[in-house]
Order: sequence, then C-alpha cells, then structure tokens
Amino acid sequence: MERLKRKIDKYLIEWKKDEHKLPLIIKGARQIGKTNAIRNFGKNNYKTYIEINFALQPQFKTIFEDGFEVDNIIKNITLKLPEIELNENNTLIFFDEMQECVSTATSLKAFKEDGRYDVICSGSLMGINYKEIESNSVGNKEDYIMRSLDFEEFLWAKGYKTEQINDLYRNMSELKPLSNTQYEVMMSNFKDYMIVGGMPAIVSRFVENKNFSGILKMQQQILLDYEEDITKYAGGLDKTKILNCYRKIPVFLGNENKKFQISKIANGARSREYVGVVEWLENAGIVNVSYAMEQASLPLKGNYNPDNYRLYFSDTGLLIGSLDEETQEDLRNNENMNTYKGALYENIVGDMLVKAGYQLYFYKDDSKKIEMDFMIRDKQSLIPVEVKANDNATISLNNLINNNLYKDIKYGIKLCNKNIGFNGKFYTFPYFLTFLLKRFLEEKK
Repeated sequence: MERLKRKIDKYLIEWKKDEHKLPLIIKGARQIGKTNAIRNFGKNNYKTYIEINFALQPQFKTIFEDGFEVDNIIKNITLKLPEIELNENNTLIFFDEMQECVSTATSLKAFKEDGRYDVICSGSLMGINYKEIESNSVGNKEDYIMRSLDFEEFLWAKGYKTEQINDLYRNMSELKPLSNTQYEVMMSNFKDYMIVGGMPAIVSRFVENKNFSGILKMQQQILLDYEEDITKYAGGLDKTKILNCYRKIPVFLGNENKKFQISKIANGARSREYVGVVEWLENAGIVNVSYAMEQASLPLKGNYNPDNYRLYFSDTGLLIGSLDEETQEDLRNNENMNTYKGALYENIVGDMLVKAGYQLYFYKDDSKKIEMDFMIRDKQSLIPVEVKANDNATISLNNLINNNLYKDIKYGIKLCNKNIGFNGKFYTFPYFLTFLLKRFLEEKK
C-alpha cells in the first residue's frame, strides 16, 4: 500500500523553505508515524539524508564525545558512515529516539548557529525528559506535536480528495443540510474511524483489507507496548501509580460523571501521592486531559480547577481496544455501544478537538443542573459544545445560552447524529464535521 498522506508533510516542506528555520523536534506518542514522515521528507527533499537511531544504533551515542562543534560531530558521523557524501545546505540529519541520547539536545544550538545542515529530532515522548531537553536547547529549536491520524487524514487514506472535503465544509459554512448520500457515507466512515482509530499501521491494514480483521489484536499490542514504555521510562515517578491511572481510564469514562478520581484508583490512594502522574501521561501523548472550568466565563486558561479533570484516550481506537472482548464483538458486529455510547462519542469529539488545536475544558454546575461536555472559544465568545449520543433535549445548552448570568456565551454547538442546522441559538452538526469546526468558527461571518 502507498504511504499515508499526513498533514505534517506540508508543514515540513514549509519548514525547509524558511531561511531562519531552527532545528526541529517532532514530539508525539509512539507508533503515530513520526519516523516514516521524517524519512519520507528527508529522502524526497535533500541530496543527502542521514538517519541515526540512538535506540537501534547505540554506537552513535559517542558522536558528541569531542564536544558540540558541528565539524567535530560531522567528522564523527562520517567516521562511522564513510560512504556518506555531505552536501552543505542540502543535507538533512535526522536524530531518532533522542530520548536515548539527551546530548542531542545540547548540540542543537551549535547546528542552529552553524546553519549548514538541517536537523530534525524525534523520539518517544514517554522516554523524553522534556524538562531536561528544554533546558539544554532553549531558544534553539522549534517544536511540532504530531498525533495519530485525524479524521481528515483517515478520509485521505480511504481515497477522498480535497474537493470532497471542501464540499462538506461548503455545506457547513452555508448551514445547508448534507444530501442523504453524503450524510450516510460520512457517518459510516466516521463509525469506522471510531473503531479503527488513527494509528497508521492499523489504518493501513483496515484500508487494505476493507474489514476489521486483526485490528483488535494490533490495538491491544499497542496498549501493551505503552505499558512496557511506562515501565521503562517513568523515571522518578512511581510506575505502578502511572499504570494504575492508565488502566483505569476506561472505567471512569464508563461512569455517569466521567470524573477521574484518584481515591478510586486503588485502596487508600490520595491525590498528593499521584502528583505528576496525569501530567506524565499527557506529556507522553497517551491521554487528553479535560479540566473543569470554575465559571462559565472567559478566559479559559485562567479559569479552571487543576484537581478536577476527565481523562480521555488520545486515540479512540485504543479506547475501544481497551474494552473487554464481548463489547468489542458487539461494537463491530452490531455497532451497539450500550452503556459506553456516550463515553465513546465524547472521547472521539475530545480527540478531534485536540487534533484541531483546542485545549479541553468542561463545565458542571450541580446547583443549576448544568453540565457541558466541552467549552471552546472564538475571538469574542465562550462556546459550549454538547455531545449527544441520542438526539434528546439540550437543556444545559439552552440554559447556558438563555441565562444572562453567562455574558460570554452568545451561542452554542450541538454535535450528534443529525444533519446541519441552526435554530438561532445553537448550531447542530453531525459528529464527523468536528474536524472542520475550527475553520468554521474562524471564518464565520
């Protein structure tokens, strides 16, 4: 099968063109396609491409032993790779698995000042002590966060073209319902994406086979690989506590309020003993964290409770892979999501919002019986986003929009299995259009 087209491809081309570019660190969870994307870019856009993987080629860790002058580093690389012909201003050096050789970060300042060679670094975020790398390379690198395939990339993998995606957006921007064919086909694609997720190897297999055969096994293997990485890389944090949190995510998502409660992870567990654990999982790219807002008002960032949060898988396919096998069968054969229905839709919408560039927040006020799944914003206003598993009443959404207490809220968004519409108070969009939401809000008249 052909290589999957990714959004990072365009970003890397633009980065190469920039005269003032900095060395680049591509961050992200393992198995999301970082190495393939960089390798493809290097081989197709440079005369000379050098790839060094510090995990598979530990002998290269010594290239920094003579200091961080670029000439010394290059001399040591070419001693180990004598066949390489360097082309100044047309060579890309790719340092992969940089977590195995933190000296790489220190070298970035020298590469930036020297300017003759382009440098990209990557590695499993689980293994990168990012604070250490940050202190070693502050001001001398650019960061790019890569995630598993978003829904648009999934559609590309299935053969859809930009024009067809623009057609969807045109309907959205004109608030014109999609045709029955458009709606049914895209809803079917969306349900496939929810079960398959966005891990490149899994998407490739699904597109090639046109069925779910073998996918559960691949998802479960990635989940086990993540557990192995936690055990390997957790550093000073208690590995058991991280594993406890990681394994309990599906349990809390299945609860009515979805709140992640440390006290229910293990007997006698206390929040203060778990400081740093959730941050570690988020930094590793495994989870998306949604924080409770204190008030339904702007600004978002200065107005949330860091101790009240929900955890979502950063790839909904992995959430599905974490469920028991009976639920799996039910999902694949009958698309029956029973008690998990709300959690799955919430998880995938949260993931789509993160992949569109949003941070996640929710709002809950028991005294007013208001609960909102997500809160985002445009330039002027706070926007409540309600995710509905069934097309039932939107009481919380109406309360937030109609009540004068919430001055920052002018309108809302409802995401459900329903066609495009606007009733003067909130926009209704089918789930699968979430990936176009940011563009819609930025361009909305």
